[in-house]
Amino acid sequence: MTEIVFTLISAALINNLVLHWPLGVDPVLGSERERVHALGIATTCLMLMVGILGYSAYHWLLVPLELTSLHLFVFLPLSVLLAGPLLKLLSRLLPKRSFDGLWLLLLGNAGVLGLTLLNAQADHGFFHATALSLGAGLGFWLVASLFSDLRQRTLDNDVPLPFRGLPIELIGAGLIAVAFLGFSGLIKT
Repeated sequence: MTEIVFTLISAALINNLVLHWPLGVDPVLGSERERVHALGIATTCLMLMVGILGYSAYHWLLVPLELTSLHLFVFLPLSVLLAGPLLKLLSRLLPKRSFDGLWLLLLGNAGVLGLTLLNAQADHGFFHATALSLGAGLGFWLVASLFSDLRQRTLDNDVPLPFRGLPIELIGAGLIAVAFLGFSGLIKT
């Protein structure tokens, strides 16, 4: 049980997909302040669903049939086919959040595909894959919220002209990544 909790914390803070592995940076930088929580909820749910289904398909279907070389042809359509129905379900369950226009951000999120590849590569069990998927989604949501706050602070402050826009956001991303390195000694295995 503690191993699963450690995996969840590690995926969210220490081995964050956006900061540690540079996966899923485009949706974080492309999200608007009003929709960052909708993007976080949708990405967390999509990572959880695709992570669990991808792990199950790989270890319980592709490995017994000795078709492991086709894993990309299973993982990619899985994330593409689940994004649309997930957004429709979330818009019904959470009508106050706007999930319109997030479909392209979910499709372009390399973190979802990277997560399924990490789950397939590390065979630690179903519950470990579930914890890794949930932790990766929550970590994505945390980083997206931090980037949104950083963007708002840079808009409100006087930033020198050459650093306005994307340059100050990338500098901020580097500083956030360095801050997250402080969590690296949190869990000793």
